[in-house]
Amino acid sequence: MKEELKRIREYLMTGVSYMIPIVVIGGVLIAFSIALSGVQAGKGAVVTNPVLKSMMDIGTASFSMMVPVLAGFIAFGIADRPGLAPGLVGGVLANQLKAGFLGGIIAGFIAGYVARWIKSWRVPKNLRPIMPIFVIPLLSALIVGFLMIYVLGNPISSAMTAMTNWLKSMSTGNAVILAMIMGAMIAFDMGGPVNKVAFLFAAAMIGEGVYTIMGPVAVAICIPPLGMGVATLLAPNKYTKAEKEAGYGALAMGMIGITEGAIPFAAADPLRVIPSIMVGSSIGAAVAAIGKVGDHAPHGGPIVLPVVDNKIMFIVAVLIGIAVTALMVNALKKPVIEEVEDESEVAEQN
Repeated sequence: MKEELKRIREYLMTGVSYMIPIVVIGGVLIAFSIALSGVQAGKGAVVTNPVLKSMMDIGTASFSMMVPVLAGFIAFGIADRPGLAPGLVGGVLANQLKAGFLGGIIAGFIAGYVARWIKSWRVPKNLRPIMPIFVIPLLSALIVGFLMIYVLGNPISSAMTAMTNWLKSMSTGNAVILAMIMGAMIAFDMGGPVNKVAFLFAAAMIGEGVYTIMGPVAVAICIPPLGMGVATLLAPNKYTKAEKEAGYGALAMGMIGITEGAIPFAAADPLRVIPSIMVGSSIGAAVAAIGKVGDHAPHGGPIVLPVVDNKIMFIVAVLIGIAVTALMVNALKKPVIEEVEDESEVAEQN
């Protein structure tokens, strides 16, 4: 059991390593298309140029693969090739159920362990050739699919509805407390259902002429990727080579308001990264609320500066949130051992 618990991080890292290129493709292409098109007050990102529109479509298609690839290769890490297909199916269902990357991680582990369990069955010799290509993927996909649809689907939907109603009741109270709650929600699952509840609520307030809710949310949106990108620069010895490469992509995505740039870090080390980005986004959003930052576009990150009220406080809030996230996560993390071992092995071979 202890050995298996140690391997959980390995399984996560398998999924993350295959997911990182997907995140980079999606985030960078969407970021460039928005950056070159700009945003409009009340409309957000408006991409009309055909080439830039195609670039955004490619990036969006890449993002749609992110959770399935994460889930699929977590399952692959656990059960090898028979786990890949059911993991991919579970990841697609996590997307459809709006369970975000956390749902994808759950689906990946369920698919992987179920597939490995079925692999352990003793079957007649004449059935063995079809087990990895037919029986194991089919049964594993059915099990993970039914669990995602019938066990996780309704609770997630109910939780999202309750959360939206709760935010509506909070909007009549303290603006700073509301900003802190929404900042934490934005960072919690980085583009997932909790993030979307906060974002869509803030975007709806723009239509009612209230811009000081979207302002703190726009700050919170960019802090997770920017904070993690800066963290990799401040303490490179605490991150793997793949994470350091993802850090550069996260910096680019954060500038354009793509919160998903922090997902590779959160998926690899959720217990340290998620609290750090939640605290950073929450504090950044609170500073923005205190400074009465308003955002006229349903988007986030420095790209919305042209349509932001109180630009100086917007920048200050973002910088404070980045600093909190980067310092907190680096204080929690330990230096990575894998790269040191790799270097020693190379030295021994030489």
